Amino acid sequence: MEVKAFFWKKTHLLLLDQRVLPHKEEWLVLEDHRQVAQAIKDMAVRGAPAIGCVAAYGFVLGVKKGYPPEEVYNTLKNTRPTAYNLFYALDRVTRALKEGADPEEEAVKIEEEDYKANRQMGEIGKDLVPDNARVLTICNTGALATAGWGTALGVIRSAHRAGKKVFVWVCETRPFLQGARLTAWELLKEGIPHSIITDSTAGFLMKKGMVDCVLVGADRITRRGDVANKIGTYTLSVLAKHHRIPFYVVAPTSTFDPHITDGDTIPIEERSQEEVKSFHGCRVAPDGSPALHWAFDVTPAENITAIITEKGVVKLQG
Repeated sequence: MEVKAFFWKKTHLLLLDQRVLPHKEEWLVLEDHRQVAQAIKDMAVRGAPAIGCVAAYGFVLGVKKGYPPEEVYNTLKNTRPTAYNLFYALDRVTRALKEGADPEEEAVKIEEEDYKANRQMGEIGKDLVPDNARVLTICNTGALATAGWGTALGVIRSAHRAGKKVFVWVCETRPFLQGARLTAWELLKEGIPHSIITDSTAGFLMKKGMVDCVLVGADRITRRGDVANKIGTYTLSVLAKHHRIPFYVVAPTSTFDPHITDGDTIPIEERSQEEVKSFHGCRVAPDGSPALHWAFDVTPAENITAIITEKGVVKLQG
């Protein structure tokens, strides 16, 4: 059975609470847009495509409850600033409502399109993954981050199911440990060999010739091909370029922001320093020490070998 992050139930949204994975599988019942917005803010759901889908359903719930559409839109829009899929999806359901169409049908269409795009990216991207490849990835870009299957992890999944032998180095991804908690969980369910590493191990693995390619997702892509993704992605791109290792970004076209030319103008979310200083209620830093917590960084186009989309491969190097 494929992993699924959410289920639309007409009167409510069932959401797998990713904060408590991998040790517990708990489902949240979200009945209005405010609950959906809080779940997005608190990272019960994360991953740009999944956020977009869930926000679209949140809009539908809010409108069905009789809240003013503009209020519903703004509540959901103001949850997380970096992931472009959020704005893409909200604009689509809002436009549908204004044009007299059914926003619920539009939300369902957004989910279906994302799943189809992920499967297509998997088919396209698997050909770029050599047999016996040792792939390095960061954060979680699988079914949990999307409508299903996944982006970068979806390519790995497709390569594995096509019979290729693939081994995955999973960056733990501090401070929420999306790699250690979520990506490893998905890989385990899929039966794909892998090992979790601390984020700072990646460079030494590359130096020792133990990485054949890097596959990452994206939260926003500019017109020139700069990519906002989980913090640490830029560092991996610099290391990969230095060691001449292919660096691939996997994202649907819904992640491309046509309004932004380059990465310097992408809004970067800064989250609470307490999320760095504590984990699951356990204090790991002195009370008096401040912490900087940028959730994303920007990788310039010149560090990227290619972007894999559902419509094909966009080569940025060579």
